[in-house]
Amino acid sequence: MGEFAFGQPVRRKEDPRLLTGRGTFIEDRRLPGEAVAYVLRSPHAHARILGIDKTAAAALPGVLAILTGEDLAADGIGGIPCEFTPPKFGVTGMENCPVVRPQFPALARDRARFVGEAVALIVAETAAAARDAAEQILVDYETLPAAIAPADATSPGALQIHDEAPGNVSFRWHAGDRPGVEAGFARAHRVAAIDVVNNRVAIAAMETRGALGAYDAATGRLTLYTGTQMPHGLKHDLAEHVFHLPPERIRVVVGDVGGGFGAKNSLYPEQVLVLWASRRLSRPVRWIADRGEAFLGDYMGRDNLTRGELALDKDGRILALRVVTTANLGAYLAPEGPLSPTSNTTALAGVYRTPAIHVTVTGVFTNTVPTDVYRGAGRPEATHLLERLIEAAARELGMDTVELRRRNLISPAELPFKTSLGLLYDSGEFEHVLDAALARADWAGFAARRRESETRGKIRGIGFAHYVERVAGNWPETSRLEITREGRAIAYVGAMSNGQGHETAFAQLVAARLGIGIDEVEVVEGDTDRVATGHGTGGSASLGIAGAALDGAVIKVIERAKHMASELLETAAADIELVDGRFVVAGTDRFVTLAEVARMAFDPRFVAPGAAPGLGESADYRPKNPTFPNGCHVAEVEIDPETGALALLGYTMVHDFGRVLNPLLVEGQLHGGVAQGLGQAWLERVAHDPESGQLLSGSFMDYCVPRAGDLPEFVFVERSTPSPVNPLGIKGCGEAGAAGAPPALMNAIMSALTPLGVPHLDMPATPERIWRAIEATRR
Repeated sequence: MGEFAFGQPVRRKEDPRLLTGRGTFIEDRRLPGEAVAYVLRSPHAHARILGIDKTAAAALPGVLAILTGEDLAADGIGGIPCEFTPPKFGVTGMENCPVVRPQFPALARDRARFVGEAVALIVAETAAAARDAAEQILVDYETLPAAIAPADATSPGALQIHDEAPGNVSFRWHAGDRPGVEAGFARAHRVAAIDVVNNRVAIAAMETRGALGAYDAATGRLTLYTGTQMPHGLKHDLAEHVFHLPPERIRVVVGDVGGGFGAKNSLYPEQVLVLWASRRLSRPVRWIADRGEAFLGDYMGRDNLTRGELALDKDGRILALRVVTTANLGAYLAPEGPLSPTSNTTALAGVYRTPAIHVTVTGVFTNTVPTDVYRGAGRPEATHLLERLIEAAARELGMDTVELRRRNLISPAELPFKTSLGLLYDSGEFEHVLDAALARADWAGFAARRRESETRGKIRGIGFAHYVERVAGNWPETSRLEITREGRAIAYVGAMSNGQGHETAFAQLVAARLGIGIDEVEVVEGDTDRVATGHGTGGSASLGIAGAALDGAVIKVIERAKHMASELLETAAADIELVDGRFVVAGTDRFVTLAEVARMAFDPRFVAPGAAPGLGESADYRPKNPTFPNGCHVAEVEIDPETGALALLGYTMVHDFGRVLNPLLVEGQLHGGVAQGLGQAWLERVAHDPESGQLLSGSFMDYCVPRAGDLPEFVFVERSTPSPVNPLGIKGCGEAGAAGAPPALMNAIMSALTPLGVPHLDMPATPERIWRAIEATRR
């Protein structure tokens, strides 16, 4: 039992399968008689579709169908839904926030609104035949002026992208304490302000998206095989909004997923199209994106312009925070598009006792790919602004940046602490985390290291970011545990792994409770026929919510099994202990195994009338309060002022994730999240031609993600306080790296550049941008 207990660094049980090519990703799925789909995409950012001539293409050998938006409308197929409504929180949160939700069709019908929007679907016997046919389709476009930046879309005289969205605005939302903020600014000794760009990023998952649709004419059921984080959410959207069918007529099946990061939460046009085409043709239809399509068609992340203002008294204590954001939503609302810039602005409170916060967000349509949730879903954006603003405040006051933070940190004695945006922090030792991070990174010795760099003609900087985030929200999960006749365990979980190691984590949880081997536990996810309900994976909540539900099911199985064991051992259930997979009479050597109890549960002699045979239990869990993981990241950099080249010399993280199930999995999540966060801050940016809207960063030749050689060895120190509200004591770790990395790196870069007179730098801090900023100070 000890080998798999809580806190043990168990190696991932899925890795041997995945590393030897035995995974089942969407490209590995094959169905008899399947056809291949290819999507014809708009080359224009904004254009009317005057006509589509598919005559020549339809006559080519192997072509089975060419479908357009007109066909889609004729069949009554619905569009991609967005049901998210911005939340209400804070003292003066809006009673409601109207949101303009234009139809987002799976195929454009009258107008194409971004480069890459799907215009036609070609289905053929082979991929080559489908591509050849696409080249023969003639689309008559009337190009229209495109608005790529929100400022262009909202400028006077800008062309309407959607008739129902005046000024190209989807929503104007505000929350917080406006009167309190105004009062705080009125009595402020100093005000610090900063304008930041949170740059648009591509998801760039290792596995591109794909979908395989199958229609069963005998039952009228549609089955979608795809890579997604939320199979039950897709099932709901397909049944309710797209095909208008009873839910039981839709099945979603997911195998291995090669990275999701939020972009694979939601429904996409291609998932609709393969199901629709399969029903029309009565044969399976598959579509797999190539990398170019991924850059054109995947929902993108971030893309906000934000102004933050911080009011402080003469002693450097924060009085109020005002934030105004413009969020680029793209051409349509992605299913969770409004979530990131609104719901998770609660992270603006950070680890500080800010008395009043007010935030305003304007969501704007542009002629670009829709934006959706991306690792952290608004929390990294808020943390980046706040931690950059704290640095600006320290400069404004002429105060040491560490001291400024210390004066405003929430202390353990103040917990539980209610923030001015309505969150209730229930645990954490923020100053201890800060002290540990600074000590481990040798903050005190930085000055000497800076002088050494200067002897070599280099400039050196150090910076940190301190964050706290709300995760494991308020949605429910139901998990089930069944014990087979042989004494093996099967866990049915409504979460969905996309690379995090769920097979290991959930199996380790069950194995630790039952005292069996981790290989004796099977984890079932990703099939809406086998797992009845599920929220899916997002918000660092898989173990915190689905795991808590599973733990409840395990406990119920153990209690039921103890009563059954008591009958076999002819003793009271209260005297039975579970030890290493055996039910033992306390103080004796008498026992029965889990397998013996399980066989008893299947024996008709012991099954109650009307009851189902077997040993299985389900449990529900819905959090009463989120959990609040927190941490401090410290980055140290060296810059060549003649070229702008940046070297990341050291990276230290101290985190409070509550009780940790598997340290190896936690560290893996941190490494991946930090790499993504550093990538956004340092290298990554989706770029468009501002006039035509053409994508300028449409491949890995033009869009730079960090490589292993760019990154140092990460130092991770665990300093945990168990969550008092989660039954497992955990807090969640999946998005922490992406939250702490961007401001830590940018603060380190500005630490190097500020002495040269560089006033500000936005992400990404590429060598060219750093060089230009330095050169500007020399004129």
